[in-house]
Amino acid sequence: MSGKYELKADRSGGYIFTLKAHNGEVLVTSESYQTKAAALKGIELVKADAKSRVIDLTEPK
Repeated sequence: MSGKYELKADRSGGYIFTLKAHNGEVLVTSESYQTKAAALKGIELVKADAKSRVIDLTEPK
């Protein structure tokens, strides 16, 4: 089973999403978006960026 995105209204009247792992653990909680469309676009951006490379900034140069 894979992870999932959950979209919901927040207390301010905006929208937030969470990315949850297959075991239900919250991995990412978004900022508040003013519109549902903007929150859905945020999900798409996270999906695209999830394929990005990892840059380890803990290693000395």
